[in-house]
Amino acid sequence: MFRENKSHLQTELFNTTTLMHPRTIAQLKKSWAPIYYEHVFCRIDEKKFAHLYCENNGSPNKPVNILLSLEFIKHLYDYTDEQLLEQYYFNYQIAYALGQRNLGELYICERTLYDFRRRLYEYTIQHPEEEDLIFQQFQGLLEHFLAITKIKTNEQRMDSTAIMPNIKRAGRLSLAFDVLKKGVAACPQELLPEKLQKVLEPAFKTEVLYRSRSQDVQARLEKIVELQEELLALTSNLPEIQAKPEIKLVQRFIDEQTTYDPEQKKRIVKENKDIRPDSLQSAYDQDATFRKKGNKEQVGYVCNLTETCSEENDVQFITDYVLEKNTKADVEMAAERLPKIKERTGVTDLYTDGGYYGEDLHRKAEAELNVKMHYTNLTGRQPEADKIPLTAFKIENRQKVLACPQQQTPTHTFYDEAKRRITAWFDPQICRECPLHEQCPVKIQKKKALLQFNQSALLAAETRQELADSQCRRENTSKRAAIEGTVSAIKRGHGAQKLTVRGQIKSALVMGFKCIAHNFQQLKNWFHIKRKEAREISVKPKISLPGVGVPV
Repeated sequence: MFRENKSHLQTELFNTTTLMHPRTIAQLKKSWAPIYYEHVFCRIDEKKFAHLYCENNGSPNKPVNILLSLEFIKHLYDYTDEQLLEQYYFNYQIAYALGQRNLGELYICERTLYDFRRRLYEYTIQHPEEEDLIFQQFQGLLEHFLAITKIKTNEQRMDSTAIMPNIKRAGRLSLAFDVLKKGVAACPQELLPEKLQKVLEPAFKTEVLYRSRSQDVQARLEKIVELQEELLALTSNLPEIQAKPEIKLVQRFIDEQTTYDPEQKKRIVKENKDIRPDSLQSAYDQDATFRKKGNKEQVGYVCNLTETCSEENDVQFITDYVLEKNTKADVEMAAERLPKIKERTGVTDLYTDGGYYGEDLHRKAEAELNVKMHYTNLTGRQPEADKIPLTAFKIENRQKVLACPQQQTPTHTFYDEAKRRITAWFDPQICRECPLHEQCPVKIQKKKALLQFNQSALLAAETRQELADSQCRRENTSKRAAIEGTVSAIKRGHGAQKLTVRGQIKSALVMGFKCIAHNFQQLKNWFHIKRKEAREISVKPKISLPGVGVPV
């Protein structure tokens, strides 16, 4: 049964704080604990979590603001659950931050933490159309942080980073064995023939995985696929067993990793190059996908982060995050998140790298959202250096060609809105006599000179022209570069290098905890900066004006 925690609003007359030495109390007031209590703990909206509990039955829940705060603090300091609870029991700063003025006021065990996480996970699965509860809490705290710090949000930067869940990077043979073993273990043992029962024996794993030479891998893989097919055939007439996730996983592996050869009348294992990136990568995390970026291979997810970047800000806050399968492109994530970021923060300038460049995103940001996109570079094929760029032509509204670089006006021009293609015809005789005709993109034909290009090519040319300005490129790079430090802080400081959970939903919830923890760390830094500024003002030497005895 749900019940809000209001006990912290009225403290006891005599408690640990009141019995402390005055200097100790002064040190406590300067620590992070009062900041957390006032600006995070008291700002947690517990009512949003009421749906996790029964309305009118059962014993009252453990306080949601305490359970959430424990999760935030865990990721703030990258604690394990054991370390977290030890700190909660005996660290008075944490007790104070959680509204408790005496150590040991409320006992919480590990099972309570696990149960709360399970409820969050199940609620997120049951309500896929909603932003998850942790993101809602992230958004509420961000609004409060922005209000008290007066941080400017008109300029922001965006970047993505690879996130690996708690899985091992397995080869195909190991993956096939894991899938088979899970499927066999999910079946009643009395239904299995002897050769399938042996799959669960340690000797089978040793023989298949550890005693295989490189030239034997293909044959061993085919043997495991045959056992998988036999398992599926055995359960085909048993609907209750066939519906189990472990059996469905076996079917998925066969569908993705093999093809049926009608001549040989059997399944043939696909070549590595024919395996799709979104195919199964781990028997223990069915959502994880494969991605190769440059020379690096990664299995798992990608987290897209956005944060403020105005030079006038004392600190910067993360304003948005999203975790997706790593097969999703940066430009797709930006296109989905930018309208929401604009609505919440009023962003007007967004700084990214070239991986976020795309015609649709650029057009949407500029025309619909009034957001100026700034890039540090552009990916893809570079234009020929000796060719005249499209930006040298005079073009109206990116639809109508008015003149060429030599001021020749076209005989007529046309814009195909469906294909976003711009076409212009010029006098071929004038073009033949033009001194720049060899460098010009206009194609001279017998009866006409034709210029034809898509809007995407024009947008790319305009962006490259901006980046050709060294000052512009330097400013874009400078504004975006610091987000690499934010990514490093979250991955190394808050433990996102490799998560301790599996699955996309659980990983997204954990990344939410880490982003909230990072923003609180930034809030702590802001208070530290303001205290330092206040001290500098208070100790500033007084100056006496000439001829006046009163100091000012």
